[in-house]
Amino acid sequence: MATNEELKKIVKEKYTVIAEQAAETNASSCCGATSACCGDGMTYSIMADDYTGRDGYVADADLALGCGIPTDYAGIRPGMTVLDLGSGAGNDVFIAAREVGADGFVIGVDMTDTMITKANENKTKLDVANVDFRLGEIEALPVEDSSVDVIISNCVLNLVPDKAAAFAEMYRVLKSGGSFTVSDIVVEGDLPDELRDVAELYAGCVSGAVKKDVYLAFIREAGFSSIEIPSQKAIHIPQSVIDSTLAGLPEQKRNFNNARLVSVTVRAVKQRR
Repeated sequence: MATNEELKKIVKEKYTVIAEQAAETNASSCCGATSACCGDGMTYSIMADDYTGRDGYVADADLALGCGIPTDYAGIRPGMTVLDLGSGAGNDVFIAAREVGADGFVIGVDMTDTMITKANENKTKLDVANVDFRLGEIEALPVEDSSVDVIISNCVLNLVPDKAAAFAEMYRVLKSGGSFTVSDIVVEGDLPDELRDVAELYAGCVSGAVKKDVYLAFIREAGFSSIEIPSQKAIHIPQSVIDSTLAGLPEQKRNFNNARLVSVTVRAVKQRR
């Protein structure tokens, strides 16, 4: 079993590659980047949510990595301070920046240097003043206590090894009465433990996912309330992809035990004090 630091290294290396390739390449693969988990010649995307036409959308910032559109449900208003976790090239940040207006501010945090560089290049090209991209990890956010109105995140928290620490950090930086809205991948049913050790799948949003009830428990234990799921959809993975992944396991484990992967958008509130 890989350690947390080893898993972070895997994800960082994976997303460095993703940052340097075209969105079309990311969108055409089940892992967000061309890799063995899809098998030779296979193309399948779980990252297919279309941002086109949304106010503030920037094609150069869209790496086709999202599993939802959290800004649709986040209740972002003018003048707010918004934090995007795992901000990548800035796709959700620039949409949020348009929503908060000149009197608001948006912070994007990502642990991959290449993503921060790409995001800042987009910021410069767009001449956006109310945005700041910061290098850092979600379990130790470079953000002050009680300074953020809304947190958003798109298909990133499932890649964080210590999810309890991540939600605790989110609670810390939110203002009283603030909220988060995140889109993520969770599991319904039983996923074989062996799949969680497959590095290619881990960076592809599958083996890093936890059961939905466990995911929601992390949120409650961090202190959040008013938890809701405004949107969810099942992720249908072709049987050929499943078979190629499970081929190396003992016969009795070569199935998903009726489990399924689900893309969920979850919203919760830090109660006012």
